[in-house]
Order: sequence, then structure tokens, then C-alpha cells
Amino acid sequence: MTTYDTEWIMRTVAITGTRTTSHRSLDEYARLFADYLGPFAADAHFFIGGAKGIDSLALLWLAGNTAADITIVAPGRLDEQPAEARQAVARTRGRVKEIVELGATELKASAYHARNRWMVDRSSMTIGFPHRDEPRSGTWQTLNYTSDVGKPRLIVPV
Repeated sequence: MTTYDTEWIMRTVAITGTRTTSHRSLDEYARLFADYLGPFAADAHFFIGGAKGIDSLALLWLAGNTAADITIVAPGRLDEQPAEARQAVARTRGRVKEIVELGATELKASAYHARNRWMVDRSSMTIGFPHRDEPRSGTWQTLNYTSDVGKPRLIVPV
């Protein structure tokens, strides 16, 4: 089996979501992840942005509840990410297949959008967890980019 065959068989999933998560309990997020990430986990490779909020919660859930491959993607360096995100990566380091640092020199919105496009470009679909209908949010920009490039997206409002 070639690398191409393996990539064709394995589903690659970009995860995007809000950084604002305190309005729901951890148990509620665990149920959402079980319902919406769980069905893909048996044969998937997940790309996660390495930020706080949904990124960190999804990372912890996937690492603790699945055998799925996980890649963390940081816009600059991982050590520049918020403490919550760095702690989640440290706790799951043995389960993370790869950490990609894209090397942005300034962590502005454009660097995060570039990171999100990088993940979508390498994924077969995107699962997004937006908080409210805020079209300017990074989550919605990522979901819209996914649609623009003709890939499926699953939207799970939180």
C-alpha cells in the first residue's frame, strides 16, 4: 500500500471552534465531541489549531477517548500559544502524532487565518464549533473557506 492509498483511505478532519467555552460544562462538550467527532475517530487524522477553547477541549477529548491520529498546528511557535493550550498539548504529548509550527512572525488575525487555511487544505472535511453567528470570527471564516474550496463541513453550534 502506498502513501497515496493510505491518505485516500484515512479521513483527515480539520477542527475549528470558538475560544469562548465557559457557557457550557465540560460534560456537555464531552457529549458533543462523542456525538460529532466520535463517528470519524476510528479512521481519521485530526488537525487541531492548538489554541484555547474548542481546540484544547477537542484535543483532550480525542487523546483520552480515541486512537485517532492528531496533529497540532500553531501559527507561529507552540510556546507562543496561551497557557491553556500549551498545558493541553503537554498532557497529551504521547498521543500527538505531530506538531506543526508555521513560523508566523506576528500573531495577528492573518496568521491564524493562514493556519486555518493550512489545516483545511490538508483535510477532507472540517468540523466547526462556532459560538453564535459571528461571520467575522475565525471559526466562521474557516467554515466558509472549507465551503469555498468545495469540501464538506459539519457545523455544531455551541
